[in-house]
Amino acid sequence: MRLTKKTHACVQLEKDGRRLVIDPGGFSEQDAALGADALLVTHEHPDHFDEGRLRAALEANPGAVLWTLRSVAQQLSAAFPGRVNTVGHGDTFTAAGFEVQVHGELHAVIHPDIPRITNVGYLVDGSVFHPGDALTVPDHAVDTLMLPVHAPWNKISEVIDYVREVRPRRAVDVHDALLTDLARPIYDRQIGELGGADHGRLAPGESREV
Repeated sequence: MRLTKKTHACVQLEKDGRRLVIDPGGFSEQDAALGADALLVTHEHPDHFDEGRLRAALEANPGAVLWTLRSVAQQLSAAFPGRVNTVGHGDTFTAAGFEVQVHGELHAVIHPDIPRITNVGYLVDGSVFHPGDALTVPDHAVDTLMLPVHAPWNKISEVIDYVREVRPRRAVDVHDALLTDLARPIYDRQIGELGGADHGRLAPGESREV
């Protein structure tokens, strides 16, 4: 697969001429979802789910299909009958030739006074795992972990321990739009030295084979 990082939490995977896009939210490029054959959304927060971007992608490609949890699916299913699928923890499905497993149920705790919403992570082709806004550990070996490095709900010690627990071959940063350039070398060094896995980051638009 070819992995292309988009801004913030959005990633694109390409294989055999087909394209899967995860979490084309409001922080990602305006056209991040366009051209997708399959779309996956982890949860309803606007930096992961942008209704306008998804509608544009589904309208542009009549063959494109969306898989997501109920809170997102109910906002789009009426407009795109038969093309919006609701999934939850433990489900498996095939999306544009990619085999996908669903892991996780809840968003990480932001603060005890803020109710938790649902969140799912996606393991694609038994290799690339995108957890959304949670530190979910799938019951499956992970080759490439899309690592949420910076958020209101985490701190770097938790990020490091998450890499240690998942034990991927490599960790690639996502959820990083609010991380300043001053902080990036600190995160790179500490996660790289302490996480126990190859750690790296891609600039928006940059790709690598995984």
